[in-house]
Amino acid sequence: MRNSLWKWILGCACALSLTGCHGSQGIEAFAVPDQFDESKNYEITFWAKNDTNKTQTRIYEKAITDFEKLYPNITVNMRLYTDYGKIYNDVITNIATNTTPNVCITYPDHIATYLSGTNVMVELDELFADGNYGFGGSRLKYDGPDSNEMIMEFLDECIVSGAHYAIPYMRSTEAVYINKTYVEKLGYELPETLTWDFMFEVAEAATAKDASGNYKVNGQKVMIPIIYKSTDNMMIQMLKQKGAGYSNENGEIEIFNDTTKEILYEVAKHAKTGAFSTFKISSYPANFLDAGQCIFAIDSTAGATWMGTYAPLSDISADKFVEFETAVMTVPQFDPSDPYMISQGPSVCIFNKRDPQEVLASWLFAQYLLTNDVQIAYSETEGYVPVTMKARNDAAYQDYLARSGEDNDLHYNVKIEATQLLLENTEHTFVTPVFNGSTSLRDAAGQMIENVTKSVNRKETIDEAYMEKLFSNVSALYRLDQGSAAGAESREDLGPLPATAKWMLGILAVTWVCIGVYVLRMRAKQKKETA
Repeated sequence: MRNSLWKWILGCACALSLTGCHGSQGIEAFAVPDQFDESKNYEITFWAKNDTNKTQTRIYEKAITDFEKLYPNITVNMRLYTDYGKIYNDVITNIATNTTPNVCITYPDHIATYLSGTNVMVELDELFADGNYGFGGSRLKYDGPDSNEMIMEFLDECIVSGAHYAIPYMRSTEAVYINKTYVEKLGYELPETLTWDFMFEVAEAATAKDASGNYKVNGQKVMIPIIYKSTDNMMIQMLKQKGAGYSNENGEIEIFNDTTKEILYEVAKHAKTGAFSTFKISSYPANFLDAGQCIFAIDSTAGATWMGTYAPLSDISADKFVEFETAVMTVPQFDPSDPYMISQGPSVCIFNKRDPQEVLASWLFAQYLLTNDVQIAYSETEGYVPVTMKARNDAAYQDYLARSGEDNDLHYNVKIEATQLLLENTEHTFVTPVFNGSTSLRDAAGQMIENVTKSVNRKETIDEAYMEKLFSNVSALYRLDQGSAAGAESREDLGPLPATAKWMLGILAVTWVCIGVYVLRMRAKQKKETA
C-alpha cells in the first residue's frame, strides 16, 4: 500500500515535471490531411478580443452557431478577453503546458515570440493552397474567398520568418478626429492633408487663456489640444515618414538615433505649453474631444464610434457633450506628397496539436471568419475594413457605406468616414518588421514619448544629457541594449501567472517535498537497520 502510494507520487512528479518542458515537444509539423474526418467529434477553443461592444460579441456568437450548423461534429468554445496583451500573456504561459487555444486573435509581433518554440504554430501556406480546404476549396461547406479575393497587402502582413502564420481578420489604421468648429474659430482652415506643423501650430494657438484663466477657444478650465492614444504608433509613424531607423528584418535595433531625439524634443516643446498629452497621462482622447476639451484626438479608426458630438458609444454623460463639427483625417504627415500611416488590426492564428484532424477543424473555423456575413457584420461595428475584396464588393457592404449619416448608430457618419479613410489609403499603409522581441521594441518606442511628456510635467530639464539617459534606461528596461530585441519577450515581465499554472506549480512543489520526506525516512530506516 505504502509502496503504491509513493509510486503514485513519483509518477505525478514525473508527469508534472514534463509539463514544464516546452509544449511543442513531441508534436510534429502539421500536414494537411487528404480529407476531413466528419465521423469524429472535435472540440476547439477560440480566444477572441472584445471591449464593451456587445454587438461584436453577438457577431462572434452567431458565427460560431452558423459554423456549427455546417459542421455539427465541431464544437467551438469561445473565451473573450478585453486586452490583446492578456491574450498574449496567457498564450505564452500555456505554451509551456501544451494547453494553447486552437484558434486565437493575435498580432504578428506576438506570433514571432510564439514561434520561439518548435512546431507550436501552424504554418498556413500549405492550407492556403489546398484544393479541398484552402481558399476557395472545393470541399468547403461555405462560400469563402478564393486566393484572388484576399487583399494581399493585409495577407502579407501575416508573414513571419518567411511564411504565413495567420490570416487577417479586420484592419484599421489611425485617424485624427478633429473639432473642426474650434479650428475655424481659431482662424484656421483644415488643409487637404494634415501635417504635423499645422496641427502643432493650431494646438499652440488653442492654449491661450482669458483673464479668468479659462481657455479662449472653449471657455472652459480644461483644454488639451492634442491627445494621442497610442504613442508607440506616433513614434513609429514619425520615424517612417522621416525615413529614419526603427529596426530591420533581422531584429537589429535602430531607434536610438538623432531623428528620434528631434521628435522627442518636439514632443517636449508642446507638452511644456500644455498643447500635447497622451492617453496614459490624461485618459481617453474621445472623452476630451466630445466634451469640447480637445481639438485633435488621435486614435484608431476602430474607435470611431466614441468620437464626436453624437458618438453612440461615448463614455461621458449627456450634459458634458459640446456641439461641434467633426472632421476625420489621416495621421499628420511631414511630406503630404509621400504619406505613410500604420496598418493595424487583429489577425487569426492556429496552434498546432497532436491530431492533424483537430488542426484542420480549427482551420475550417478560422477561414469561416473570412466569409462575407462575418466580415461585413463585424466591420460595421467600428471603423474597420474587411480584409477581402469579396466582402468589399458585396452589394450589402456598398449600401452600408453609401448610407453614411442616415443615423447615429449603424450609419454614424464619423465611423463610416473613418472606414473610407482606410479604404482610400490602403496603399499608403505599412507595418514594422516582425521578429522575436518586436513587441518590446514597439513598447519602447511609445515609452520614450510617455517619459518625455511626464518629465516635462515634472519640470525636469530636457537636454542632451536627459536624452542619453533616456535611451540607456529604455534600452535596458526593454532588453534592447544588446543591439537586438530577440529574446526580450521571453525575459520581460508578463504579469502574474494564471490560477491554473499556480495550482500546477503548487502541486509540483508539494510532490517534491513528499519525495524529500520519503527519502529522508528511508535513509533513517536504513541506518536503524544497520545499527
